[in-house]
Amino acid sequence: MGKNFRKRIFAEPKKNSLSVSHPQSISPSLIRNFTEITKLRLSVSVVFSSVAGYLLGADSIDFYVLFLLCVGGYCMVGASNVFNQIIERDLDALMERTKNRPLPAGHMTVRTAFILASILTVLGIIVLYTINPITAMFGAISIFMYVSLYTPLKTKTPLSVFVGAFPGAIPFMLGWVAATGEFGIEPGTLFMIQFFWQFPHFWAIGWFLFDDYKKAGFFMLPNGKRDKGTAIQVILYTIWTVLVSLIPVLGITGKLYVTPISGTLIGLLGIGLLYYAIKLYRDKTSTAAKQLMLASVSYITLLQIIYVADKFLR
Repeated sequence: MGKNFRKRIFAEPKKNSLSVSHPQSISPSLIRNFTEITKLRLSVSVVFSSVAGYLLGADSIDFYVLFLLCVGGYCMVGASNVFNQIIERDLDALMERTKNRPLPAGHMTVRTAFILASILTVLGIIVLYTINPITAMFGAISIFMYVSLYTPLKTKTPLSVFVGAFPGAIPFMLGWVAATGEFGIEPGTLFMIQFFWQFPHFWAIGWFLFDDYKKAGFFMLPNGKRDKGTAIQVILYTIWTVLVSLIPVLGITGKLYVTPISGTLIGLLGIGLLYYAIKLYRDKTSTAAKQLMLASVSYITLLQIIYVADKFLR
């Protein structure tokens, strides 16, 4: 079994005709390979969530710890993305959105990608452990769940989104844990916010990329269809996301508190997010799904900014 697994991991991907015909003309730089296989934009957005969590939890800002959090966080997310692309390289070659990634396009070998992912994993855990052991533990749990559970389940069941929501929700709370060295109701609340948020976000992506995902056999929508049932679930999880986001206003989440003024702003953001969720239910189009996806990104980003601003301005 071990020998077969190694053969599968290190077997070279099937190259498409473009990469065979013009291997030199399309070879990107090493930097471009690195940013593409670690998904730079996604990784930076995850690090942003961790920084927001740190600023919320810290009594005083230690810029050295903040730097370590950024480096360690990027390494862990980048490693998860690289391992994910190694496992899914043949499936990525089937989809328009992913066929030009380094592995399916032949710009990087599987062995090189595996070495990179391993280095990022070890480096990430060491850097996060330097902050405190519990931060490293959650970082390790995140990469394990993403690679070993979420990735293989994507072609098996729509529940993959539920499983993937766990590692996806860790970064926001990870920052708080990095600042305090403790896990409690505060980071737990941050975890819940990002956990529920991921359902409308990823279901929106699954909706407008439905045909592309179908080519690779990915099950990303709760009903497996772009229908009324899926749209209703999107609305329900959007409501849960907004309600959980407002819990800190009640003053029951320890040191994590948000003033009523900021709560009002978050409520308005929530109404906007809910509007696009209802629009998807009404229109059931890829355009409406894209709008919801963009609205969800705006929501979580602005929410984190409001939370941090509220703490430092009150």
